[in-house]
This record gives sequence, C-alpha cells and structure tokens, in this order.
Amino acid sequence: MMVTDPWRLTLAGRPTVGQRATRRRTTGMRDVELFAEMTGDRNPLHFDAALAARAPFGGLIVQGGVTSGLLNAVVAESLPGPGSVFLGTEWRFVKAVRVGEAIEAEVEVIAVRDDKPICTLRTTVRNGAGEPCLTGTAVTWTAPLRDAANPKDISSTSQGGVQAPPRAED
Repeated sequence: MMVTDPWRLTLAGRPTVGQRATRRRTTGMRDVELFAEMTGDRNPLHFDAALAARAPFGGLIVQGGVTSGLLNAVVAESLPGPGSVFLGTEWRFVKAVRVGEAIEAEVEVIAVRDDKPICTLRTTVRNGAGEPCLTGTAVTWTAPLRDAANPKDISSTSQGGVQAPPRAED
C-alpha cells in the first residue's frame, strides 16, 4: 500500500524543521478598543491612563489577546500557511506590551508529523527592544484545501479533500 504525503493537498506544502516566519505591527488604542468590543475585556489597565500609569506597567497595556493574535496571522498567512489552525497552545506572557509599542511575532517549526498535516512551533512575540513578551509553543493542523483530483488547483471554490481537524491528541 502506497503512503500518500498528507501535506500534498495543503496550499503551502510541508514545512521544514527550522523554518521561520515573522510578522510585525505597532499596537494602538484602536487594537485595544476592537478587542474589547469583541470580547468585553475592559480592564482599566487597557483604558484608564491615570490608573495604568500607577500600575507596575507604567502605562496602558494591550490585552494579551492582541499580543498573541499576531501569532494567529503568522500561522494562517505564512507558516504553516493558509488553512492552518491551532490545535493547542502553551504560552507564557512574560512582559506586558504597552499601547503604541511595536511587536514582532515569530514562529519556528520544531517538529513536523509525517502521518498528518500537523506541526509543532516555537512561538515568540518580542517588543521593539527585542525583549520577549510572549514565549511558548503551539501545535497546528493545516487543512487540505487543494482538490485531491487536481492537486494543482487552488481555487477558493474547491472543497475536495477537506476534512475536520483532528483532536490534538490524535
């Protein structure tokens, strides 16, 4: 029986161990407002400048979801790429990100499964000074978005070969 590469139907193909991708942005109050609108997180450390100035962070900080959200973009857009979703994450928020601070999210492939389009990533978000703000790992699954009958076809209307993501422990 011939074993088929489970990565062949993914849009970006099989990642390699050691491969990296990054994404940068400068945070802003609009990020805080949009995140609060979506989630209801209106912690005064994000909105009350006078109170936040007296806190250990010395000023307004963005929600952790704003910080980690940049990793979502790296995973979905760059590495492993389109069709990728998180199966699990293990993150530590080691330094707050101030409103107006530039951040860079980086993922590095540390393991790739041969039997499923699943990989493990080292994840880091650093501030403009290069200090880590978030560190940890993530496990991703990449949907087979190419049509199995025509693997070169990447049309957005093709549904061939799409399966539900496996559980992280599979």
